[in-house]
Amino acid sequence: MFSPSVKMCSEQPLDHGLGQAAGKSALLDHAAATAADMRVVRGAGVEFESTLPFAGLHQLLRRFTGRLDCLPAEQTQALRAALGLGSAAGGDRFMVGLAVLTLLADLAEEQPLLCLIDDAHWLDQSSAEALLFAARRLEAERVAIIFAARDMHAPEFPTPGLAELRLSRLDGTAAADLLALYAADLDHHRRAHVLREAEGNPLALLELTTAHRQGRSTSPYPAVSTTSKIEQAFADRISRLPEQTRTLLLVIAADDSGDPATVFKAAAHLGAAVADLESAERRSFVSLHEDRLMFRHPLIRSAVYHGAPASRRFAAHRALAASLEDDRAAWHLAAATTGPDEHVAALLEKSAQWAQDRGGHAALATAYERAAALSPDPRDQGRRLAVAAQAALEAGQLEHAGSLAEQASLLLTEPVSLGRVAEVRAMVADLQGDLHKAHSILFDAALSLVDVAPDTAGRMLVQAAGSAWVAGDAVAAEKAADHAETLPQARHARAMARLVSTDVAQWSAAARELDGEVPASSLRAAVWAACLTSLLRDDQIALRRAFAVEQECRTQGAIGVLPHALLALSSSQLNLGRHREARASGLDGMRVAEDTSQPRIRAHLAAVLAHLAAIAGEEERHVELKATMDTVDLPDLRHEAVWSLSMLELGLGQYDVAADRLADHSVEQEVPGSWLADQVEVAVRAGRPESADRAFTRYAEWAGHIRQPAIVSRCRALLADDRKAEHHYQHALQLGSSATGESRAASHHETDLLGRLAPQELQVVRLAATGLSNKDIGAQLFLSPRTVGYHLYNAYPKLGVASRGELAKLDLVG
Repeated sequence: MFSPSVKMCSEQPLDHGLGQAAGKSALLDHAAATAADMRVVRGAGVEFESTLPFAGLHQLLRRFTGRLDCLPAEQTQALRAALGLGSAAGGDRFMVGLAVLTLLADLAEEQPLLCLIDDAHWLDQSSAEALLFAARRLEAERVAIIFAARDMHAPEFPTPGLAELRLSRLDGTAAADLLALYAADLDHHRRAHVLREAEGNPLALLELTTAHRQGRSTSPYPAVSTTSKIEQAFADRISRLPEQTRTLLLVIAADDSGDPATVFKAAAHLGAAVADLESAERRSFVSLHEDRLMFRHPLIRSAVYHGAPASRRFAAHRALAASLEDDRAAWHLAAATTGPDEHVAALLEKSAQWAQDRGGHAALATAYERAAALSPDPRDQGRRLAVAAQAALEAGQLEHAGSLAEQASLLLTEPVSLGRVAEVRAMVADLQGDLHKAHSILFDAALSLVDVAPDTAGRMLVQAAGSAWVAGDAVAAEKAADHAETLPQARHARAMARLVSTDVAQWSAAARELDGEVPASSLRAAVWAACLTSLLRDDQIALRRAFAVEQECRTQGAIGVLPHALLALSSSQLNLGRHREARASGLDGMRVAEDTSQPRIRAHLAAVLAHLAAIAGEEERHVELKATMDTVDLPDLRHEAVWSLSMLELGLGQYDVAADRLADHSVEQEVPGSWLADQVEVAVRAGRPESADRAFTRYAEWAGHIRQPAIVSRCRALLADDRKAEHHYQHALQLGSSATGESRAASHHETDLLGRLAPQELQVVRLAATGLSNKDIGAQLFLSPRTVGYHLYNAYPKLGVASRGELAKLDLVG
């Protein structure tokens, strides 16, 4: 099957770097040459620009900035800010990715589009995120994207969800054939030497042949990698150029923007001029292409830059800094600075505002981290590391954010600043699924703030109790609540701690108290409110709350909060028996959680989908989802895994197996929940009346505090003899109908219609039924308008309609 997005990389070498640079650039050239009916746009990662936010994206899309106003307003604003074209501050970093997707799709409406990105491992993180976000969502668009990257001696370029083509070395026969074409003038002995040294690397075959022609052998370097041999061959050839030409090449290599005006202005400070470029052009080291000075191969740049003495490299960077009037000047000064320098550190900090305005969180983190390294005063160093940690967290660099926060905590002394750093460390631990660590960090930090910042201390103790609740640690939750007794948030902390209680009355009172206190002051607070209502099984209210916050997340482009909202929504839909909708919400949530590096939320969404797989009897699907759940070690996820697996076994008629699995869960020592009703059925089917009675007694106690009378009646029916069971079943059906507020006939009609649609088709048609355009739907579902149209095209015949107007009559909005 054709994949519209591909990562192409060199084969992982078997030893010291063999097979690198194995023709990836040549294959991109071939792709461009054979794309006769396609519009081709090219870009490349550049090492020095890897710290500049959206530098790679600007290089790729600079020809199309006049098209930005055709995008939805939020996307236009985000992409304009990212490319430095507007005064507005940057928004959610993933909104930029959606804008890129929409722009590429719009361009492809005119002509099929091929995007080629070489040296993707050097892309700045902001550009890489945006391009990968778009690439993973290519479905019906006439767009293909190929990323080319190196595996060794280069930064990682992970591409989950994209197909990969790994380039291997040429075998002996192919290498000999290539050399026979290119080096027929070399004698047999020298050809054999080149074959041996090149080790199947096409570029090495060509460059080492050139070295032999010029009377130089690579034999002094027999123990180094092929890449090093190629680079040395380039370095030897470069060393024969005139001094001014080498100076000019060094400036190009140090600058890496390729802007001729900048390069020649800086080179003039060092005694070089435009005329000095000629000898390098004749030897094909560098060329002027589309108003950009470019090296023929990245290893030429590496040979130029690393082959020059440090003093000359520093001089080139200082010359560039003197020639620039934007924020890049600070980075060039930093590159020429080897020790603490507050002046340069302050310039870097000032330049970071540019990254912040563009929404370049990764670049912001890098700027502050480098500024910290140049700070002579430990207090400034700690302050800058703290900002870098927060920015890295916003960029999704969880491990790096944690490391920066740890470093900052060793340098800071002011309690409130230490508290902010602690919150970063705790959030990293939470997102990685280590709730015990998150609790410990928050608890310890809060104690240090009780006297100096009681409001902050109280808030952190509430968060600490919440982390302990999710981790199922009642002792830790109570401890946090105890220390909050004298603080403004004491009631909230105490209620949070009681959520871990196995006492039904305490649990219910705590949940209702929290439900009444949560102000919808933010999207995260609104998600929390929906979750609390779901815990209390006010399912219709929970559904409405979750749906409202999900829509608001999409409207605002708050993709970081969206997986949390989709978890609340899919859980509510599952509780109400709206299985197809729950599956669509859960799948979308998992995809976005993966994009936003939130493994814990992804695991909880997998738990919802595992229940749906169990209900449908999908064994293989359940195994896959359980594997995702197992990536995060939390008590509630372990419990969910046991519960869903027992439901799968129940549906398959494996009653004793399911009963044995649930027997290890003491109904008295677990937090009560809907799982108890399922345990009643398992025990009845397995012929274990005592276990069934014990589970029912516990469930009935819990149901007395929430709105679940229909399930109680169903359990009574399961436990009753045949004479009484019918009465209880009928009663359960009547109660179930009046909880949902809809007739069984209408529900059946809607379910029958929804059953015809794939999950994403369902999401699209629901929004289309409200009258939204394809572009508006795409903005909310993080899809391109063309993909939206594709799903509608497939959905219409399944529903027996031909237009949006007819969709509205089908009551699909719900």
